[in-house]
Amino acid sequence: MNSIGLSRTTTLRLPPALGRHAGLAAVLLLICLYLSLRSEVFATTPNVVNVLRQVAVMAVLAAGLTVLMAAGGLDFSLGSQVAVVVAVVARLLESGAHVVVASICGVLLGAVFGLVNGLVVTVFNVAPFVTTLATATVLDGAALIAMQGQSVSAGGALTELGTGEVLGIPYLLLIAAVVIAGAAATLRWTRFGRDALAIGGNAVAARLGGIAVPRHTVALYVANGMLAGLAGIMLLSRLGAASPGTAGLHLELTVVAAVVIGGTALHGGNATVAGTVLGVLLLGVVANGINLLQIDSFYQSVSVGVVLLVAAVVNQLRHRGRH
Repeated sequence: MNSIGLSRTTTLRLPPALGRHAGLAAVLLLICLYLSLRSEVFATTPNVVNVLRQVAVMAVLAAGLTVLMAAGGLDFSLGSQVAVVVAVVARLLESGAHVVVASICGVLLGAVFGLVNGLVVTVFNVAPFVTTLATATVLDGAALIAMQGQSVSAGGALTELGTGEVLGIPYLLLIAAVVIAGAAATLRWTRFGRDALAIGGNAVAARLGGIAVPRHTVALYVANGMLAGLAGIMLLSRLGAASPGTAGLHLELTVVAAVVIGGTALHGGNATVAGTVLGVLLLGVVANGINLLQIDSFYQSVSVGVVLLVAAVVNQLRHRGRH
């Protein structure tokens, strides 16, 4: 009798991580269900693989940005960094450089961009938003200069990376999964990740607690730059050529939207890689649905902007609620 009484008073509780993202996961599932009913192509294996391949670049950038935003940072130049890396790597491959050498140059170039952003933010104490928006403008112009306003073919050097699969899983998705797992592990199990959260929570207290805030911040921007270099190589492998308008600010806004939608705090001190993954999938599915339903592509930008605005408001309300 006692056991029966106890069972009646027991309440079902979701795990914290699952409960936190239950609403976002439900929205994603509802959209997938709607698109499955409206389009016969959406739920097919080729389309699902295509969506995952397309969001892989965004996922790599979003994973790094999640850790950076955990420390109170922000980088609006990631998409522009990708644009320059795509242009430079394509130029190197066109000139006959080995694919490994060109790829290493792309990652190092991204690291340099991140280093510049990090130094300006820490040494000159310029707001991350202003710093990275300025560098984004510079880099957008640099990408056009590198391409001389024309498309640059990468040949077939990166084709296998962009289209290849292992056991039906695209190489690009595997790379994204490794980066995501690394970001999640960094935040949860490493001192570097805990220090990032501490800096985002209160930079002054973190400094008094012995954390080298400037050095840590620069390292985060450099890491994000390197991931931008990797993302540029991944994007070039999928597109096969660098073209004016590739990546840029639109990609960065999409990445920021994915991170904010996932629940990472804009003010720092709180981040969730699992939420970021759901945000990336949501935006990828919406973009794919717009294409399948033959809706004007201009509405994709509208949808991203609206979702970002709503997520930012919800994020801020959640922050006020905690305080």
